[in-house]
Formats: sequence, structure tokens, C-alpha cells
Amino acid sequence: LRPYQLLGLSWLSFMRKYALGACLADDMGLGKTIEVIALLLREKKLRGKNSQPNLLICPTSVVGNWKKEAQRFAPSLKVIIHHGSDRLFGDEFVNSITEYDLVITSYGLARRDIKELTSVNWKGVILDEAQNIKNPSSKTAQSIRKLGAEYRFALTGTPIENRLMELWSIMEFLNPGYLWSRKKFQENFVLPIERYGNEIATKELKSIISPFILRRLKTDPKIISDLPEKIEMKVYCNLTREQVTLYEAVVKDMLQQFEEDEDDNDGGIDSMKRRGMVLSALMKLKQLCNHPALFLHDNSKVEGRSGKLQRLVEMLEEALAEGDKSLVFTQFTEMGEMLKEYLSNRFRCDVLFLHGGVPQKKRDQMVSLFQEDDNGTPILIISVRAGGTGLNLTRANHVFHFDRWWNPAVEDQATDRAFRIGQSRNVQVHKFVCTGTLEEKIDELIESKKELS
Repeated sequence: LRPYQLLGLSWLSFMRKYALGACLADDMGLGKTIEVIALLLREKKLRGKNSQPNLLICPTSVVGNWKKEAQRFAPSLKVIIHHGSDRLFGDEFVNSITEYDLVITSYGLARRDIKELTSVNWKGVILDEAQNIKNPSSKTAQSIRKLGAEYRFALTGTPIENRLMELWSIMEFLNPGYLWSRKKFQENFVLPIERYGNEIATKELKSIISPFILRRLKTDPKIISDLPEKIEMKVYCNLTREQVTLYEAVVKDMLQQFEEDEDDNDGGIDSMKRRGMVLSALMKLKQLCNHPALFLHDNSKVEGRSGKLQRLVEMLEEALAEGDKSLVFTQFTEMGEMLKEYLSNRFRCDVLFLHGGVPQKKRDQMVSLFQEDDNGTPILIISVRAGGTGLNLTRANHVFHFDRWWNPAVEDQATDRAFRIGQSRNVQVHKFVCTGTLEEKIDELIESKKELS
């Protein structure tokens, strides 16, 4: 273990000893997985074979990764995956897991199979990517809070993604009641801090939670000195004339719909309907900022119609000339397909597109082609959601965010596919923003969320 990882192990062990719920909130890529595996090995050594099993709950996309890491670093740990159509139920499940040290399952199954999981007296319950329980009202969060265990740990690089209530939800799992009731937390901290920026409330909350959260940043040279720099820059692009015309038309159409609905409803309009109209318009405007063909869904020509695409091509040309590899993130699957076809033809090279619909076997092949083969694809396009976790792509030293996600943590997790241990070169992160559009507002929103975190 690196020195900071050894410190993390010691801290987890201390919290475990006193049955205190703990959140290991190290930046993604610093090795939270390895620290937990080291702790499980220590537990096994201290408590012997006849101890109860531990339960680890994680996103489906990293279930296999956890098992592989355990096999690699801790072959003495007996690990079983509770997943798939052939998984066990009832007494059969309870009896079968007694010989294992670690049971791995997903958040979706933790919700569906809660009857089986609550029938076991777990030694520990560990949540990986614990932001999955950020909504305290969700069935997943409610189910997971019912699990009984000697200790509870949460692993997340983003204890706060959008708002403070997410922090309450994680702490309520770790140490129930510690941050008071949801209502009282809302009154004492959420309103003063989020609405009014109250410094006294901010300092008070920080002092209350700090003993239970260990947070280390990759950018801190005291933590990791051999990781190169991450250089983030915004790339401002202009809309083409066609994009401007369509953009104005969408805005006018939305305002006209509001007026017509208000007239039809005697000056009132259903708030949920209004929300739906606004979200629909925002999605159309985001698509337009990317490319008119994405908005029109007409498979029309791609060349020369998008300011963003033109700038992306220019920057990729420079990267390719230097022999660099690049990741391109987009939230739209259709946009990813367009980029794959266009960039393949433009640069006469293999361009791969990894999205949620790609089977695990093919996904692994894509990663291998990009990561291990010197002559493999120099450009990998990834949907933001599919590329958020479980990928190690340190061969890339350019990361392009073709469109902006509302949540800064999701963007950072995507960037961290390249900016992690094993990266030997500075990583350049390019975030595309169309000037004079809602993308500038999204950028402001992202910055305000980062400030809160």
C-alpha cells in the first residue's frame, strides 16, 4: 500500500473497532477498493474463519471488477457474487453464504432481494459508489438502511453531488440519527447553507461530519507525488447560422406553448406540465448545440453544420499528430454514433463507441484495444453514464466533454477514467461550451455545485 492508503486502512480499522459508520471519500482512482480489500484481509486474520460474511453493494458495472480485484490482491478471501437469474433465494441463500468472506451484489438487487439480505446478520455492509443512495426517499436507500451489521462503510469520491440532503442520506445509513431528522437537517443546514451561504452553519456542519469522512484529493502533492497534472480548460464554440436559426425557433415555440396553455387554463398552467415543457425544450437546445442532425433525427449530412464538431476535429487533428490518444464523452447515444462514423471517415482510423448497450465482453475488448494496443484505436467515444465507473483508460491524455452534464461529479468521474494511478502524462481536459446558449448557464450551475461541495 502507498502511505496514504495505509493511513486509510488504519482509519477504517479504527472506525470499525468502535462500530462507527465511516465514509471513505477519496478521489476516484486513489485506491478505495484496495484499502477495503486490505481491511477485509485484516478482519479475516483477526476474527478467523467462522465469522459472519461481509456484504458489498455496488453498481452492476463494477460487480465483476470487485471480484477480479479481490482475486488479484487477496486470493485467500472467499468471494461470491449474488447476481443473475441463477442466484439463490430464501434459506438456500442464507445457508450457502456462511462459508464466504464477502458477498457482492448490486444496488438493484439489494432493493429487490431485501428479504434475503435482511435475514443475514452481516459482519459489515459496505457501499461502493455510495452516491447511489443520495435520494433518501428512494426504495433503494430505504431498503439498504434496513440491513443489520456490526459496522457500515460508504465509499464515494462524491459525498455531495448536487445538494446537502445527499450527505444526510449517506450519513443516515452510516450512523442513523446522527444528523438529526431529515426535517431538522433541512431547517438547520440545507436552507441556511444552500439558500443564504451561511458561513456559521457551514463551519458547524463541517465540524460535525469531519470525524466520519476521510477525504483525500489526487491534486494534493502530499497525497500522491507521482501523478501528473490535470489541466482543465473550457473550449468556447460558436453556433453555425443553421444552429442559431433552429435555436431561436425552439425558444419561440416553447414561449408560445406557455402562452397558449395559460390562455386555455384562464391564466394558470399545471406546474408539472410546465416542468415537462421546459425539460423537453432544454433537451432540444442541448441537442442543437451539439449538431442540427441530432436535433432533427434525420440522418442528414454531418460536415460543416456544427461549430462544436468543427472545433473537435481541429483539436483531435493536433492530438493525433502528436501520437496522443483521446476520450470523447457525450450524453447522447445518437451523437456518439454520428461521431464514430464521421471521425472514422475523417481520420481514416478505427474509432470505437462504448455505451450502455455494449455487452460486457465487447466492452472489455474495446478497453483492451484502446488501453493495451499501441496500434489500436486512438479515439474512444464514451457515453457519460457508461463511462462513469469501472474503466481504466490511462493511455489517453486528452479528455473531451463534447456536451456538459448537469452534475459536476459525473463529469469528474468520467475524466477520472484517464486521470488516475498509472497515468504517466499530464491529462488535458477540454470542456465544450457554446457561447450565448444555455450551455453557459449549465457551466455556471456546475461551478456553483462545485463550490457547495
